[in-house]
Amino acid sequence: MSTQPSSNNRRLVLFPLPLQGHINPMLQLANILHTKGFKITIIHTQFNPPPNQSNYPQFTFISISDGFSISNKDSTLNLDTSNYAINFMNKSCIHPFKGCLASLLEEEPVACLISDSLWHFTQSVADALNLPRIVLRTSSMSCMLVYATLPLVGEKGYFKTTIQELPLMTKKDILKIYSGGFEEGKLELISSMIKEAKAASGIIYNTFKELEEPAFLAISQDFCIPSFPIGPFHKYFPASSSSLLEQDRSSISWLDLQPVNSVVYVSFGSIAQIDEAEFANMASGLASSKQRFLWVVRPGSVLGSKWLESLPKGFIDEVGERGCIVKWAPQQEVLAHQAIGGFWTHCGWNSTLESICEGVPMICSPCSYDQPINAKYVTDVWRIGVMVEKGMEIGRAIKRVIVEKEGDEMRQRCKSLQKKVNLSLEKDGSATQALENLVEYILSF
Repeated sequence: MSTQPSSNNRRLVLFPLPLQGHINPMLQLANILHTKGFKITIIHTQFNPPPNQSNYPQFTFISISDGFSISNKDSTLNLDTSNYAINFMNKSCIHPFKGCLASLLEEEPVACLISDSLWHFTQSVADALNLPRIVLRTSSMSCMLVYATLPLVGEKGYFKTTIQELPLMTKKDILKIYSGGFEEGKLELISSMIKEAKAASGIIYNTFKELEEPAFLAISQDFCIPSFPIGPFHKYFPASSSSLLEQDRSSISWLDLQPVNSVVYVSFGSIAQIDEAEFANMASGLASSKQRFLWVVRPGSVLGSKWLESLPKGFIDEVGERGCIVKWAPQQEVLAHQAIGGFWTHCGWNSTLESICEGVPMICSPCSYDQPINAKYVTDVWRIGVMVEKGMEIGRAIKRVIVEKEGDEMRQRCKSLQKKVNLSLEKDGSATQALENLVEYILSF
């Protein structure tokens, strides 16, 4: 999709959360707004290395302290979702961020601040500096609705409200959001995020209206601030990456040799970790399915292993050339490849949306946070995937998607959603109109 540049030349300050799944959509949003004539300044913490700034010469990057020592940060990075790190930085970044933003305001006017929704502290900073704050929510609208209800759930997992408030989500699903329990600080983080998002001037979503229309209508009533579903962000431009990990392009060469719709792509994202038993079970399922697979095994993602040491003995010989294992892959390009027939995913929102955009059905193994919510919509609402529960025969689930009629039906439904994506991005489409509304809204500040 192309956008027509404007000559407004006003400055926007963007503040991404320093995790891969949050950095990507924020930089994509920055590119989209830059095509509309906005000057972009990106403030980033030192938690992770900054994106390669040579890829973004049109942006100004400013680094601030996040309060972590090297040893403290290394231990934090082992946490599944860096929950502790996010809570810590919402306190430690207050003064560095406020000082940085105040200095920028002295240099030139800033139209508004756009911060990741999990940077909930930025609302009080924006208020103190009399600066409008718009939130970027990197997950789905449906997830936002579920999160808004979670404070009603008791600290020990007992519902203080009836399940009717969350008709799609069972108690089991809700507890899975918390990785099987109420991890310390997680409910606090979600509650603070919801409270400060409602206090913002608006919310930008990486989704499109037709995918989540009931959620869009509900949010419009509940949040009482403008919502802008302008996604999918990555579809505005040719495939690009702000990956913090080096991509192995041999995966594309391997896919070029495989039949159409024959390969299951396996990737659990940039943060999730599994234990050796889970890893062995995944390998066993891939072997028993007898299907071709491209498996991303991120170094350090298997607890107790550097890379592939925990593979079952004889696995490589058994699967032979029908399997390809890499450390990281260019995911958007992989999902767009004609050889891909299914995506075994943790159901992070970026991955879910990218799969929908390419018409690829999913095998869902959600871990925590928004992933169980996304997976529930994939399987029960859009009906474009199957859920893998503990104890389920994984090879059977793979076959259902890759070779059976059920998988063909999922693929057709997913292709239908893919068409809706493309329509939303056309000149009169819902995403395009939402983007125009967003630009007008920012220029009204």
